[in-house]
Amino acid sequence: MINFVNNQAKDDFNRARNRALINELQNFLAPDKKKLLSFHDVKKILKPQNEVYVGMKSVSINKIIGSEGRYRDFDNHFLPRSGYLRQRWERVDQAHLTDIPLPPIQLYEIGGMYFVRDGNHRVSVAKAQGVEFIDAEIISLKSEIVLPSSVTPETILDEVIKYEKRVFYTETGFGDLTEDWNLDFTSPGQYDVIYNHILVHKYYINETIPEEIPFPDAMLSWYQNVYQPVLRVIRKKKLLKKFRKRTESDLYVWIIKRWDELKNKYGASFPLDEATRGIDEPEVLPFPASILQKIKNFFQT
Repeated sequence: MINFVNNQAKDDFNRARNRALINELQNFLAPDKKKLLSFHDVKKILKPQNEVYVGMKSVSINKIIGSEGRYRDFDNHFLPRSGYLRQRWERVDQAHLTDIPLPPIQLYEIGGMYFVRDGNHRVSVAKAQGVEFIDAEIISLKSEIVLPSSVTPETILDEVIKYEKRVFYTETGFGDLTEDWNLDFTSPGQYDVIYNHILVHKYYINETIPEEIPFPDAMLSWYQNVYQPVLRVIRKKKLLKKFRKRTESDLYVWIIKRWDELKNKYGASFPLDEATRGIDEPEVLPFPASILQKIKNFFQT
């Protein structure tokens, strides 16, 4: 009986390793897709506010999508990526085959998904054996962003940007005031940039009038007298054809930054049209190191 269980565990590990190799080959041209998510890296992106101890809970295996410390040892299906995991993996599998109870695993929950704090091998074996639920001790991290079931660096980025847009539109009433619901960006943090642009515009208006202008009025003035003129230049020069993966709002942020730099260098009368010259040259691309690439780098082994 012991030999049978030992041999079965060896075969199970071999099958799991073979599946990991197949997964690696299938994603040869997109290696990020096969990588297990790092809890710390996702935490950096989502910025949860606090931790709450939840206690014991039965968790769906399919909702466990990453690990705190062993994300390099397993792929995105929790299959073992190296032969050195064999000994411990087989011991856990032997316990599963002989119905020996093991301690509950420990998980972090964030955005509705789970990351292994302790028990990576138990999760790997459970997935390999088709187990649907596993008992776990949960610590929950509060986040306003809900992660989709199939999480990748790109989907995390998309959810962060969508969340930032919801907050900006809700808190400022931008859409209702301007009737423009297409203030869209391809990198996070840009709605804060827009908010600051409006505050600066408000400051300059307040310098010329006796009473302070309300924020909604300043925002509408910024939209009509700053944002829209830049968009007209973008459209006139058909700049989006050169940057098909960007949005007009992306280009607005870069052009304003570039225009400010040129005005500081050549004087306040430097024309907006001139600020867009050279935009198609490689050395002055608006986003030389995209936020998406930085996030992808988190997941490289």
